[in-house]
Amino acid sequence: MAQVEEAPEPVAAVKASLTYIADADQAPIASSSVVDGRIEYREGDFVSQEVTIHNGRLSEEPFTLDQHGFQFMNHTSAVKDFRDQEEVRTVYYPEMERLMMEVSGATRIHMFDHTLRAGDDQSDDAKWMRETVKNAHNDYTNWSGPNRVRELLPDEADELLKRRFAVIQVWRPVRSPIEAQPLAICDARTIDSNDLVKMERHRPDRVGETYQLVHSPSQHWVYFPLMRDDEVLVFKTYDSDMESRSRFTAHASFEDPTSPLDAPGRVSIEVRAFAFFGPA
Repeated sequence: MAQVEEAPEPVAAVKASLTYIADADQAPIASSSVVDGRIEYREGDFVSQEVTIHNGRLSEEPFTLDQHGFQFMNHTSAVKDFRDQEEVRTVYYPEMERLMMEVSGATRIHMFDHTLRAGDDQSDDAKWMRETVKNAHNDYTNWSGPNRVRELLPDEADELLKRRFAVIQVWRPVRSPIEAQPLAICDARTIDSNDLVKMERHRPDRVGETYQLVHSPSQHWVYFPLMRDDEVLVFKTYDSDMESRSRFTAHASFEDPTSPLDAPGRVSIEVRAFAFFGPA
């Protein structure tokens, strides 16, 4: 009788390099000549820093959106082709709206954006997707979170901004499982306000602002190896509640040292939405 090979023991953590802003006193700038925001020029001093990234699948403590800034979940989508923009908007957006309301407790979700990313520049997918982001970053700042509401919901913004609101994102593998360039996410409780450095993002249609991270040994990074397309990572990139323990949740893709050399490039989708709390 042939012997059945035992599955390898899961790795508790990996050592990998993330890209950080070198100096908190800098004012980095990124610019793009296209509306979709592909960065073509970046000004600032960035450094590569090796960090420990822990296997979130082995955590005894469940990760939650309000406590840690992110939540790992099972979710099966009915979408057949994530390259079909119409299908994403008519099928995936409503799915994600329901998921976000369930996880966050928000009374209103407004979906406003999605991004497809490819980690393999040689793949056909890379021709119509944006690149993965290796900088440790958070998509919104104290200024750009509310400003995005004013830009996208101008008629309602004054009233909506009187309520607590958050920007919530959901990240999902499209090509499953993720073997290369997985997503690392930082426990929001371990990010100090001094770790966050504003970076302007100049586009033809507007100027935005993100946070880049300065490295701190206190930061606790997590990843979920071999994520499948029926698994999602829900996380907050802005919360107007100044008392929240998880206002900003930094993240980045990284080169996993345990990935096979011939691993296919990562393909993923992330959606973004405003989550409004309290009476409608």
